[in-house]
Amino acid sequence: MARRRPPEEHENHERWLVSYADFITLLFAFFVVMYSISSLNEGKYKILSEALVGVFNDVEKSTKPIPIGDNRPHTVKPAEPLVKDSEQTDAGIGQKSSDPLQSIANDVRDAFGDLIKSNQLTVRGNELWIEIELNSSLLFGSGNAMPSDNAFTIIEKVAKIVKPFDNPIHVEGFTDDQPINTSQYPTNWELSSARSASIVRILAMEGINPARMASVGYGEFQPVASNATAEGRGRNRRVVLVISRNLEVRRSLTGTGAANAQPDAALKRAGTQTAPTPLKPTIPNRTVNSPSPAP
Repeated sequence: MARRRPPEEHENHERWLVSYADFITLLFAFFVVMYSISSLNEGKYKILSEALVGVFNDVEKSTKPIPIGDNRPHTVKPAEPLVKDSEQTDAGIGQKSSDPLQSIANDVRDAFGDLIKSNQLTVRGNELWIEIELNSSLLFGSGNAMPSDNAFTIIEKVAKIVKPFDNPIHVEGFTDDQPINTSQYPTNWELSSARSASIVRILAMEGINPARMASVGYGEFQPVASNATAEGRGRNRRVVLVISRNLEVRRSLTGTGAANAQPDAALKRAGTQTAPTPLKPTIPNRTVNSPSPAP
């Protein structure tokens, strides 16, 4: 009986496709990882970098106490407006002066003229304090308190202006009335407080004495426009840097918020014995150096 020949095995000439497909898949995964690494938030990286530099290079931080109250500014003067009537000074904040508040206001106005014209930044003030109001969209993403790259650029410029002076600073955070409920920010209180604290931290990273600063969050409860419109909600989402004449004035402002404070009331809360000089009827207590959009 003749033996059967084993069936001939046909060689698979396409087995290389399996290895090729695996290689392409691995290559795709590699480029995805590389892209994700290259898209890191520069703001997060800078905070981490500054923290590591501070830990490894600044040995004195753990042994040298932060000076508090050593160099307090002089007692407040009678409340007089920093800003003259627009007909007299073309809506500017005074002229160059030895007064630190006037100098700061003038320098901020010069440094941020483009943002002032676009109504994204507003400078206003009086004899006791000045306010630098910024739209939150310039500094943070929606529902987030992590500073953007643009926030670092803006706050670094502000820090260079205020650093030579000793005036106290506090940062106020505000939101609109849209509810937020995340694991990180259960309410707008936490979000507004985290945003103001982030700005204070950047100022400290730029060399501003931490003893000069404070942060406060007012949530949605001090609107400057109606929350019924998108434009109004955009105006209510803001961060305000307040530079005060002295520590007593700063403490008096944080109770009500700078937007609701008046110089004479601030003097009373600060405990000064000097009565404020009445302001001229044609000059408001708080004057804006650039127009704000209507509510």
